[in-house]
Amino acid sequence: MGLNDEEVIESRKKYGTNIISMRKKNSFIRQYITTLADPIIRILLIVLAIKTVFLLKQFDWYETVGIVIAIFLASFISTISEYGSEKAFLKLQEESSKIKCRVLRNNKTVEINVEDVVVGDIVLLEAGDRIPADGYIVEGEITVDESSITGESREIYKNVENKDVLRGTVVYAKEAKMLVTKVGNNTFYGEISKELQQAQPESPLKIRLRSLAQLISKIGYIGAFLVFISHMFSIIFIKNNFDISLIKMTLSNTHYIFGEILYGITLCITVIVVAVPEGLPMMITLVLSSNMKRMLKENVLVRKLVGIETAGSINILFSDKTGTLTKGKLEVTNFVTPSLKLYQSVDALDEMVKLSLVYNNQSSYDNNKVIGGNITDRAILKFAGIKDKKYTIMETIPFDSKNKYSGAKIKYGDRDLYLIKGAPEIVLSKCHSCYDLGKKLPLNKKILIDEFIKKYTLLGNRIVALAMSYTSYDDLTLVGFVLLKDEIREEVKDAIKLVHDASIQTVMVTGDNKDTALAIAKEVGLYKEGNLVLTSDELSKMSDDELKINIKNLRIVARAIPQDKSRLVRVCQELDLVVGMTGDGVNDAPALKRADVGFAFGSGAEVAKEASEIVILDNNFLSISKAILFGRTIFKSIRKFIIFQLTVNMCAVSLSIIGPFIGVETPVTVIQMLWINMVMDTLAALAFAYEPPLVEYMKEKPKKRNENIINKYMFHEIFFTGIYSTLLCLLFLKIPFISNIFGDRLLTAFFGLFIFMGIFNSFNARTHRLNLFSHLKENKAFIIVISFIVIVQILLIYYGGNLFRTLGLSLLEFQIMFLLSMTVIPIDFIRKYVLRKNGIIGGV
Repeated sequence: MGLNDEEVIESRKKYGTNIISMRKKNSFIRQYITTLADPIIRILLIVLAIKTVFLLKQFDWYETVGIVIAIFLASFISTISEYGSEKAFLKLQEESSKIKCRVLRNNKTVEINVEDVVVGDIVLLEAGDRIPADGYIVEGEITVDESSITGESREIYKNVENKDVLRGTVVYAKEAKMLVTKVGNNTFYGEISKELQQAQPESPLKIRLRSLAQLISKIGYIGAFLVFISHMFSIIFIKNNFDISLIKMTLSNTHYIFGEILYGITLCITVIVVAVPEGLPMMITLVLSSNMKRMLKENVLVRKLVGIETAGSINILFSDKTGTLTKGKLEVTNFVTPSLKLYQSVDALDEMVKLSLVYNNQSSYDNNKVIGGNITDRAILKFAGIKDKKYTIMETIPFDSKNKYSGAKIKYGDRDLYLIKGAPEIVLSKCHSCYDLGKKLPLNKKILIDEFIKKYTLLGNRIVALAMSYTSYDDLTLVGFVLLKDEIREEVKDAIKLVHDASIQTVMVTGDNKDTALAIAKEVGLYKEGNLVLTSDELSKMSDDELKINIKNLRIVARAIPQDKSRLVRVCQELDLVVGMTGDGVNDAPALKRADVGFAFGSGAEVAKEASEIVILDNNFLSISKAILFGRTIFKSIRKFIIFQLTVNMCAVSLSIIGPFIGVETPVTVIQMLWINMVMDTLAALAFAYEPPLVEYMKEKPKKRNENIINKYMFHEIFFTGIYSTLLCLLFLKIPFISNIFGDRLLTAFFGLFIFMGIFNSFNARTHRLNLFSHLKENKAFIIVISFIVIVQILLIYYGGNLFRTLGLSLLEFQIMFLLSMTVIPIDFIRKYVLRKNGIIGGV
């Protein structure tokens, strides 16, 4: 009968609508403003504000415009890349809102939109229908495809006993009526949507950048203070030759002192600007986006830029089995006769076996493609390889999970032939004899057969028994067994080893039983004696504290449910671990979103993909290991760029502090500084963005979530090379011998020295090896960019003229300048050699 109109209205008032609530999505502008919260960009914004408000004297438009451009480009590119990455909930709503369904209303069948379904509705279900709400079967029986929920391609039998059905699943076969018990936000789909709206954990890169920003701020403020003191000391004491009377006269000139204080503030701001690596946000965005394109060629689609780098920091990875460690498709590996002989093809098998494989099968050939039926039928028909059916099929009994068998009756000559296929325990219970290579024999090996079935089931096989009869579906003769298996991917053992060598703990989370999961884990090298294997029930009985104690030894979670994944992610994050999670079903979406890096599969549900940072297009574990490698490479590229930029910055800040004490004014012009900034920021970012992913990076331990972005090795190089570069610059400007060589071309030579010193130092920064050319050919961008800088710098020296304040150098002058700038290479070589000799190999 169904509800009447008044009951529908009352139900909607009491239980709500079948609409899943929508969260307001950030606009592009709001997303852009959010991007400005980047720690480094925040410092730049503060500096920009100070420069704009307070710099009344010698306002540096070029530097200011450069900061504005750096902020805009880094934020804009990042916003474009991130915009739309939070569509998981909207996608969920879009998918569900398109559903139409048939319900009983006012004693008749009507078709309504899914949003109009209410609690108490009777929904009519048939093959192909998408279930519109949560409820249970009240009449009939159906098989349901729950792959959109679980990610597993397996049909589930539902009737008035096994009755619960969920919104979003699809009816595979037969018909039934369901009573709606939950709608909208209260459905399983609705609960998923709520979890998708939760904030994600802060990425390790953002945490490290904040720490770097705090360090740079301190250095910048200390440097600015010292520069101010240096400048005031110079104009009060040094310029007056420490004459007390002159010092008093200077101090009494308040107008002059105020002007110099204002100029000192200008110098302070300049030092802060120089100290802050304004090219870093742009470089990070550039290195992430460029590697996004490279990873796509490796079947890794990156949806959220920061997800790439975070992948390199993973401490623990929770992986699915089906389609990730295995091929994701069921294949027949052997046919087994009743005498337990194994055959890998049907060529040597008798006709009765072939009849059982082909005729008791819902699949068929369409040209050379097997279509229809369930995954078991398709795998068996493909194994048989027989396309034509010459006998008439008189009746069929479709397989369902209740009866655990399927049947078919064919006209075989002048006799009826009954064929049965199903679970071994069901089929064997009806068998009293067996066919073995054309001969009918007594079935007297049941104990051996049971042991065989147990053995191969433990090895991860699915076993289907075949039988026949000339009388009925009950008095049967055993024909044999089909062994089916989702085979291990060929490359997965090497991939597991690669991830293990990277000190990343891999845990297989699967819906399979404990024995099957253990067999697969041993086969791929995931499990070793002493490791922990838990079922979902055993896991649920553990407290969080107990789980934290045992998590390091955990390798398998069998019979897992979606809530297990979310809990595992939460507990690991409480231990400050960086967590990677794989998944492909709707129910995996919350865990994917909550994890530091969510890996969805290309064949999975759209909602799972939208909730993830990275989509593995080929469903392959090897591709996950490649994503981890790229992540580690990216972090190293960022560190190399920081070494390069902070070394130059340290030299510039030191010159600003020490210079006034020894009578060295600013040795470069504003236009020259603009070119220097371009080299330091944009061009250097391009050069370091394409560093090759080296397998040796997978031999290192993961970085801690809160590990400082500047490690000891980097500090040594920045400090040592920075000090040497400062001394070289000061000596170059102050030693009379150098001044006599270059004469009025001294500042031109200094301009060349500063740039070439940076160029040679870029080779030092890109590798910890003594051989600076190691893997250089694999980064063609570095070669091209450095070559471009060299060519432009030479042109500026000889043709820059008044604009760049350059006078062409003679060949000898150029050689002297060039060789002096090159000394940063042997100096850093000595540093690396001493560190190695003391057992400190280090690296970024």
